[in-house]
Amino acid sequence: MRPRALVRAPMRGPAWARLCELAEVIYEPVSVRRPPRGYAAAELAARLEEEHARILITDGDEVGGPVLDLPLIAVACTRAEPVNVDVAAATARGIPVLCAPGRDADGVAELTLALLLAVNRRLLVADRDLRAGHTRDERERHRSWELAGRTFGIVGGGPSARAVTWRMKGLGMRVIVHGPEAPRARPGIDRLIAEADVVSVHGVPVRDGGPIGTRGAFGIPGTGAVIGAAEFAAMKPGAIFINTAGPEFHDAEALVGALKTGHLGGAALDHVPPDPHHPLLGMDNVVLTPGIGDGTYDTEVNHSRMICGDIVRLLGGEPPLHCANPEALGV
Repeated sequence: MRPRALVRAPMRGPAWARLCELAEVIYEPVSVRRPPRGYAAAELAARLEEEHARILITDGDEVGGPVLDLPLIAVACTRAEPVNVDVAAATARGIPVLCAPGRDADGVAELTLALLLAVNRRLLVADRDLRAGHTRDERERHRSWELAGRTFGIVGGGPSARAVTWRMKGLGMRVIVHGPEAPRARPGIDRLIAEADVVSVHGVPVRDGGPIGTRGAFGIPGTGAVIGAAEFAAMKPGAIFINTAGPEFHDAEALVGALKTGHLGGAALDHVPPDPHHPLLGMDNVVLTPGIGDGTYDTEVNHSRMICGDIVRLLGGEPPLHCANPEALGV
């Protein structure tokens, strides 16, 4: 008999079609058009038992406790890291945990490029001025420096950092990196901040509820956000700050201060400010997007290829390629 799979994430592409041939699928994707509501562990366990499912594919459900007490063949998280899964408990029970590293790398990199151009060339403000009937008399305030020959500094690492590197080099920018995956290219965080015309926070991995690469791991003494008041003050006058990794990696109040004084030329953030009256929302030199770095159809194709491909391998007796706990399989 074909195993039953409860699928709680959007899937598409040839690998997904192949899985549907090999397994009996209960497809309940959480809508991408609203904040996803994930099941708590007890709810998810009950749903799996109700469907007699032995394979789980999820994005944001809580996977632990009673879920992992079930006789599951595999748990798959469509994120780059299975942060919603109790990996240690799954390993103890011999359940492989699959994930999709780099699924959104190109999407995040493309958004980073778009955000940089939007801030540097003041595209949103120029568009608004034109629509309001202000054209040639407003051109002077949209003047900017060209990016070719400037320095793009990456704080962090991961697939999105690698994907954004060649794109910025394609613009003629010099790229410097400080992060856990670039030991040969580390100029040191202080040097990077001092030299970069653009500082971009990328792909800092998160485990056990906290960021890997908070101040100690990145070489910044003390505690708190990766980029704080001291780091903003040390940036070049007119520098641009971009953060597509998450709000926990910079001090929002310090960023507002650096923008208000004019020390920073602009900022772009791919996350929603904490309240509807946040000062960032009223600043012309700030571009905000609501967490859309991974919001491409290709992201779904990519995680479907990795996740479904690995489940097909498991069902065929082969080791998966993207397993967070290969020791669960005795590897």
